[in-house]
This record gives sequence, structure tokens and C-alpha cells, in this order.
Amino acid sequence: MIEKRPLRLGVNIDHVATIRNARGGGHPDPVRAAKLAVVAGADGITAHLREDRRHISDDDITRLVSEIDLPLNLEMAATEAMLAVAIQHRPHAACLVPERRQELTTEGGLDVAGAEERLAPFIAQLASAGIRVSLFVDPKEKQVRAAHAVGAPIVELHTGAYCDAAGAMRRRELDRIRRAAALADELGLECHAGHGLSFDTVGAIAAIPNIIELNIGHFLVGEAIFGGLDSAVRRMRAMMDQARSEAYGEKSA
Repeated sequence: MIEKRPLRLGVNIDHVATIRNARGGGHPDPVRAAKLAVVAGADGITAHLREDRRHISDDDITRLVSEIDLPLNLEMAATEAMLAVAIQHRPHAACLVPERRQELTTEGGLDVAGAEERLAPFIAQLASAGIRVSLFVDPKEKQVRAAHAVGAPIVELHTGAYCDAAGAMRRRELDRIRRAAALADELGLECHAGHGLSFDTVGAIAAIPNIIELNIGHFLVGEAIFGGLDSAVRRMRAMMDQARSEAYGEKSA
């Protein structure tokens, strides 16, 4: 039996910056959103610095590093330009994701199995700077094994297909995530998950004992419009904790 493990919540504040950038100026401030998330129960903050700076800016990263006490997870493409940013700021962690200029959001996981020679030295450089490296991958055996082979200590499983599916298809996608998480654990990889998670979909993922961190952003920012970011993060935190406790046969508080 797998020992009981706590489940962390990373809050992605990218789309607070998206709203700010739609009009320019400084409001709403993503760093303020990060501080609210911390008070509401987040265990870390995630921000994706894209090549075209469509939401998070370099100044946002500078301020997050200096003003937020919790770990910062920098989502980034595996490019020399992003490597230079990571080395300069030294975030707690860097999650390598695929990035295409025209995409609205990250579409699919990183093809680690097709890029081992390029990724291995990239990961080594980040690690030598004291940055924990995770790879955002689809929940497929070959991708999890490839992540282990290139020296990444962490994989983050893409939950988008699961969240977008329904009925029997959703159950199949959930089973893929469970198998991938179990394989990651077997290989000694720390396993995270994220993308598209909502109040309706988070429970089943939070109940997977091999997964120890969820990164959630767009849904929480959207819910903040209707009830506030504090309320959205607190509710997500409570739902994650309840699902985790029930998975171990514990009674809900």
C-alpha cells in the first residue's frame, strides 16, 4: 500500500495577467492575485512566461520571486532564451512545456520521447542552477519513461483530455492518468498533474495517491469573477483535501 502523502495546490496566475494586458496598465495585478492565493491555501504559485509575453511579463517574474514566500514554478519552453530567464531568477522549479506561437493555451504534452538528446543537457543546466525540473507530458507510458531517462525528477501529467471527455471516455482517460502516475511512482519520479481541472473534475485526480501536486489556474481565475479568488482557491483546496482523505478511507470533517 502506498503511504499517505499530502497533496499540494499550485495556483497559476497567468490569466490575471491576460486580463491586465487586454487593456494595458497595471490592473489587475497578478502578483496581488498570487498573494491572495497564498492566504487562501495555495502551496505554490505557477506562472508561464511565454516567448511573446502574452500574459506574464519579465517584471511579473521579478516581483513574484521577491515578494512571494511560497515556491514559484516557472512554466517555460525549452529554449535558450527561457533558460537564460530561469538562470537569472532561480525559481524553485521549472516545468518544461511545449509552446507554439499561435496556440491559445498549452496544447498537449511535451514530446520527451522524441527529444531526449536536446532535453537532457537542458535539464542538467537547470538542475545545476538549483532549479527542480518537471516535464509536462501526456499520460502515456513512453513519455513517462522518457522523462525518467533524460533525468527529470518530476513529471506533470496533462489532464486536459480527461477534463474535456465525458462518460466512458472520461473513465478511460482517468484510467490512463492512474496508470501513468503509478508508473512514475515506480520509476521514482515525483508526479504532478494539471490542465483544465475544475470543481467537477478535480476530485478523481486528487484521489490518485501517486499524485502529490495539482496546478490549476484558468478555472480559478474564471471563478474569481463570480465569487472572488479567495473563495475559489479555498473551495478547490477543500475539495482536493476531501477527495484525498476519502481515498484513504478517512471520514470527511
